[in-house]
Amino acid sequence: MSNIRLFFKESLSLNLNSTLDRSQSHYLSKVMRINIGENFSLFNQSGEWEAKVDNINKGIVEFTIMKKLRSPNNEKEIWLAFAPIKLNYLNLMIQKSTEIGITRFIPILTERTVVRKLNEKRINKIIIEASEQSNRLKVPSLDKLTKLDTFLKSNQNTNIIFGDLNTDNKKINLKNKDPLCVLIGPEGDFSIKERKNILKLKNIIPLKVNDNILRSETAAISIISIISFNLLS
Repeated sequence: MSNIRLFFKESLSLNLNSTLDRSQSHYLSKVMRINIGENFSLFNQSGEWEAKVDNINKGIVEFTIMKKLRSPNNEKEIWLAFAPIKLNYLNLMIQKSTEIGITRFIPILTERTVVRKLNEKRINKIIIEASEQSNRLKVPSLDKLTKLDTFLKSNQNTNIIFGDLNTDNKKINLKNKDPLCVLIGPEGDFSIKERKNILKLKNIIPLKVNDNILRSETAAISIISIISFNLLS
């Protein structure tokens, strides 16, 4: 199987003849230097497929699907609800969370959220690239930016792991909890009022992962790693 993996958003099937978009064609032909007749992989929610380069016409790669390599697997639904943070740290959080296994990103606005706009196109690009690199089939989704109150009202019965420095709880039981949502605050943490509202939720699990004060992206990656490890055990 080729180590070149590309996400293909359209339908994939055996013997399909199609083309890559200009960006992926450039990557395949100019960056990876793939030649006509060579193979690479395409994937989406239908699975992973081996494709052969039939032609490169005016910079566009034409291909044929040769065989199916992998069928979809049943990934656990793990969501990340987060307050947007500064660009470089946000990019790192999105990238690593995708690699570890997040299936849905839910950006939320809180009282202390500093970054109040998101470049959705850029974030989705990071998500796709991280999915390609980490051998995933399912590409995580990205919700529209929403207020914390709206998120809480919509998730009254969701199993939420709340990264909370003020709790004494350092243990979680993940048995029969699906989906799971990790909730991480902004750089200045949640306000006292917001924390009280969060703790009123039915299935909230406050979790302290470190005695030190962690940056938002560090807290997110730490909790997701703990969850992923527990689900694999």
